[in-house]
Amino acid sequence: MSSQALYITLNGVPLATQARDSLEFFQSLNGKDSDVWIVNGFATKEPVALQNGDELFCIPKGVLPPQDALDSMMRARHTPKLHNKLKQAKVAICGLGGLGSHIAIMLARSGVGELILIDFDVVEPSNLNRQAYAISDLGKYKTSALQEHIRQINPYTTTHIHTLKIDEYNLPTLFGDARIVCEAFDNPLAKAMLAQNFHKHYPHTFLICASGLAGYGNSNAIQTKQFAPYLYICGDQVSAAQVGRGLMSPRVNICAAHQANLVLELLAKN
Repeated sequence: MSSQALYITLNGVPLATQARDSLEFFQSLNGKDSDVWIVNGFATKEPVALQNGDELFCIPKGVLPPQDALDSMMRARHTPKLHNKLKQAKVAICGLGGLGSHIAIMLARSGVGELILIDFDVVEPSNLNRQAYAISDLGKYKTSALQEHIRQINPYTTTHIHTLKIDEYNLPTLFGDARIVCEAFDNPLAKAMLAQNFHKHYPHTFLICASGLAGYGNSNAIQTKQFAPYLYICGDQVSAAQVGRGLMSPRVNICAAHQANLVLELLAKN
């Protein structure tokens, strides 16, 4: 007597299988050894016992899948329930330099559904030491350049760009229903303006700021701390850029990762 069929999905398509584990199932597909096998968000070539409702993906290397399959694969890698939350979320990023450009790309890779990108400046050569731009972006507005990078990374992230300088007058109109706003300015006056005025207009929106990330070394000094119910600051809060201590890619990226990781944590919990 044959064993009872299990009902799973493969690359987003429901099907029934007699296979008892993932190794047996994937081998039955007669694919290539180089294929990537994903079981419930985890890539593995080890046998995993199958259960009803499991989500499996077989991804050929070097082949662009159809868009619906690509979205399903990204959801599988991010963990399905979390991905659904991220896909429905809207996050704003103020300043698209060393912090903001990397925050935006990390959130796009993570599957956040909508990003509001705000900056007034253009990409110039000194940005290339730490910001997520290329030589081909020189002279372009950072909003437009970053929007195109994100399109090439995750076409399912919708981007809204505002090419302007944020001030206390346009602040009330920029963020709408964004659940989280990341402050990524490199100007102390702009940082202070946003921190002082933001919650007057958005009392229940999370604001994630950055302070203290210049130089190199002392990676573990960069931390995430909560200062109020809707206010967090990432950084060491000491290492400001100054003569003899500039902004360098590794430490800037560590702080950007703290901010992006906190975004995911807050979206998962709220």
